[in-house]
Amino acid sequence: MEHIGTGLVSLQLREIIRAQIEEGIYPPGTAIPPENELAAQYDVNRLTVRTAIGALVYEGLLKRVQGKGVYVLGEKMNRDLDNLGGFTQTIRQKNAVPSTRILTKALRPAGNKYALVFGIQPEDSIYYIKRICYVSDEPVSLEEVFIPHYVVPKLEGIDLSVFSLYEVYDFYHVRPKQARQTLDLAVLEANDARLLGISCEQAVMLFECTSQDENGRVIEFSRNYTRGDKCNFTVHFQK
Repeated sequence: MEHIGTGLVSLQLREIIRAQIEEGIYPPGTAIPPENELAAQYDVNRLTVRTAIGALVYEGLLKRVQGKGVYVLGEKMNRDLDNLGGFTQTIRQKNAVPSTRILTKALRPAGNKYALVFGIQPEDSIYYIKRICYVSDEPVSLEEVFIPHYVVPKLEGIDLSVFSLYEVYDFYHVRPKQARQTLDLAVLEANDARLLGISCEQAVMLFECTSQDENGRVIEFSRNYTRGDKCNFTVHFQK
């Protein structure tokens, strides 16, 4: 335990936490220790900790999430993606409330199939994420996402119910630039259909999307199984 003394003021603690964020001790997208742990570690009262954290929240370095804790936001960047965006951004633009429930988040070998997709070796690691996407608490889609480990090496420590994948890319200066998407119809297995609140005979729209960054690297491959009775889509053509 590190004792800095009872005379430590919130300004000093704020700068200590800031330095730890800058040094990567608390990486973007991860939670800092609870107030009581920080108070014990630095031998200060919880009001001092709360004041220091509040200042960093005000600066935009930290984010309070009710019932979960305080998370590191890191340095954000500006990006112009036209219509390229993730589920959370798209739903917010419709003035609805998006949320997700993570079913699986695991690190696994790429294997031959995804090694070919990402241009990596079969033994290289990729993240596999399976989640349900909700709009105003109603399930609308089931999504599977594959991301190479090297793109966001700290992803296993990030709570994806708190941060969207596009926010995570922002934190780590990954710039999604373009994507290729295909549309098909599919039928889900019984367990997956139950998660979406539909019968296994009901067809869903299957979107497969391959996303690249500004350097042309494939950074994400996803499959999104979307209820056709809950969503509609518009395609714009121009000459």
